[in-house]
Amino acid sequence: MPTFPAAVVSRLPAVGTTIFTTMSRLAQECGAINLSQGFPDFSAEDVLFERVAHWMRAGHNQYAPMAGVPALRQAIADKVRALYGASYDPEHEITVTAGATQALFTAVAALVHPGDEVIVFEPVYDSYVPAIELQGGIVRRARLAAPDYRPDWQAVRALLSPRTRMIMINTPHNPTGTVWTEADLNALAALTRDTGIIVVADEVYEHIVFDGVHHQSAALYPELAARSVIVSSFGKTYHVTGWKVGYVLAPRALMTEFRKVHQFNVFTVNTPVQLALADYMADASRHLQLADFYQTKRNFFRAGLAGTRFELLPCAGTYFQTARYTAISAVPDTEFVDWLTREVGVAAIPLSAFFGDGRDEKVIRFCFAKRDETLTAAFERLGRFC
Repeated sequence: MPTFPAAVVSRLPAVGTTIFTTMSRLAQECGAINLSQGFPDFSAEDVLFERVAHWMRAGHNQYAPMAGVPALRQAIADKVRALYGASYDPEHEITVTAGATQALFTAVAALVHPGDEVIVFEPVYDSYVPAIELQGGIVRRARLAAPDYRPDWQAVRALLSPRTRMIMINTPHNPTGTVWTEADLNALAALTRDTGIIVVADEVYEHIVFDGVHHQSAALYPELAARSVIVSSFGKTYHVTGWKVGYVLAPRALMTEFRKVHQFNVFTVNTPVQLALADYMADASRHLQLADFYQTKRNFFRAGLAGTRFELLPCAGTYFQTARYTAISAVPDTEFVDWLTREVGVAAIPLSAFFGDGRDEKVIRFCFAKRDETLTAAFERLGRFC
């Protein structure tokens, strides 16, 4: 191995391998059922794959336009107008991205300057903070309190300063499954009114909201939409997380800055997949039925754990269920999920991984986006030990 001519100085010295990679690797090594990382173990419809093959065979295998193929951007605009009554110009206000993580990183890279403060809500998805720190931004953390993990808007107000550049929100919320309400979005609008604060709204689980509740997109609120970069994910919606395709909505001034970075860190996204997604979106039932589909799985999962000693916390959206394990063990959550994977044979994620200070509330996260037979096998293992 060659020797570097100078010492490498890490820009992210506190960052190691993500907890998702760590737990998925451990699950594979131990032959455990992987309920840790958030991906389905079932497939999308064959018709979606057939459309990809169609466009490949038709010769659409070269670069797409930087912002995304026009047909897909138009399909996104039509969906957003139908769901939220918001009009986005496909030419200047919609960009197709290489997944939501890229979209979030690019938004931060384009809009946060050294010394800017960015408010995040923790437990916070693990890509937000590194993106901010790489731009020289300063992270300010607002805590969502168990068991319902609702935002405390007075505490958020106390974090505001003249240097606040951005607030990053996530609803439905990963990892807790909390869904923000109309009151929450109105509170956010009031806090940012008459400021230059930009909102980055991570809405990748927008179609996975339960019990008849409607997703409160930032696009629903004109005052927020005017200052928001909204991120969504085809991978989450259509069960194809490995395709890594998402999109961003933003007013033209913000999107202009977003695309300046996007063109250099991605440039463009897989052409035949974009065209296939545009075709697939023509049937709105394919995203509108998702809430019922996953609500059935949530109910199945909660019923399957009802006989265990886990305390199941509220789950109003996403395909994640959090659970407190204090009736089973007093060990730290990282030790508990290690034991759960090695000895019980079921992998989960410790919520302490989503806190900057490693706060341990003895809560773990399961993913229930799995086939019923996968979940049933997990219930059997958990029932024997927990």
